[in-house]
Order: sequence, then structure tokens, then C-alpha cells
Amino acid sequence: MQRVQQLKKLGRRVQKGFTLIELMIVVAIIGILAAIAIPQYQDYVTRSRWSSPLTEIAPLKQAIAQCAQVSGGNLTACGTLAQLTAATGYPAVPAPAGVTLLFGAGAPTAPTATTTTIELTAAANNLGLANGCVVTLTGTANANSIVWTGVTTGATCTRAQTGI
Repeated sequence: MQRVQQLKKLGRRVQKGFTLIELMIVVAIIGILAAIAIPQYQDYVTRSRWSSPLTEIAPLKQAIAQCAQVSGGNLTACGTLAQLTAATGYPAVPAPAGVTLLFGAGAPTAPTATTTTIELTAAANNLGLANGCVVTLTGTANANSIVWTGVTTGATCTRAQTGI
């Protein structure tokens, strides 16, 4: 009986802590999780930085929609700040930080009777936005509304980074 108790005590003393293989498995699991999480986190941060300029242009999009309603659905009558001010009283084009904004007649694609564009170009890696990333929002007039669709262009610009 004494011999059995001595063996139990000896067995307990030997196993104090983790083996090297157990620690290596834990380190490998943490490494795999980090390899997945870090790129996702970076995209999340960039996408959150794009949300500010996209939110700041919401009043411009609303003014264009209101102008289209006043002008009978003709978006060519809503291509400049002067036209928006005359039709809706819209005071000024927003200037979101970190991007260059072009809209209507000033955008690379001129407005037509049924479509207009707003283009946001990230400036020189400002605020963590990818330099040269271009987000183009195209508004298409329907019977009762304007539907905005977005596309991204640029080598460092993806949907995962902009949310568009």
C-alpha cells in the first residue's frame, strides 16, 4: 500500500506543466489565427476610413435627387453647384478630408438626362486611404428615385477596403 502511494506521488511530481509539443501546437494555432485576422483587420480599418467621405457626400446626393425632381427627372439640369443652388438652395459642395470630389459636369463622365456621377479620389495616402483609389458613384434616375451604384478603380482599391 505504501509502495502504491509513493508511485502516485512520484507520478504527480513528474507532470508539472506543459510539454514542448503542446506549447508548439498552441503557438502554431495562434500564428494561423493571426495570419487570418491581421489582413481582415487592415481591410476593416480602411473601410471605416472610407465611411466618412461617403457619409459626407450624402447631402450632395440628396440635393441631386431633389434637383432631379424639380427639373422633371432631367439630371443634366443638376450638374453644377449653381444649378443645385438655384433648384434646391444647396449651399456648397462638401469637401471630405483625404479625397478629391468631382461631380456632375466636373466629373470625368458628364451627366446625361438619366445618369450622373460623383467621383471620389483618395489623395496621397491621406488619412490611411490608398493613394489613387477612385470610388465612382453613378446615379441613375428611375420613375420616382435615383439609384446610386458604386465601383472602385485603382491597383490598391478593392471592395473589401472601400465597402463599395
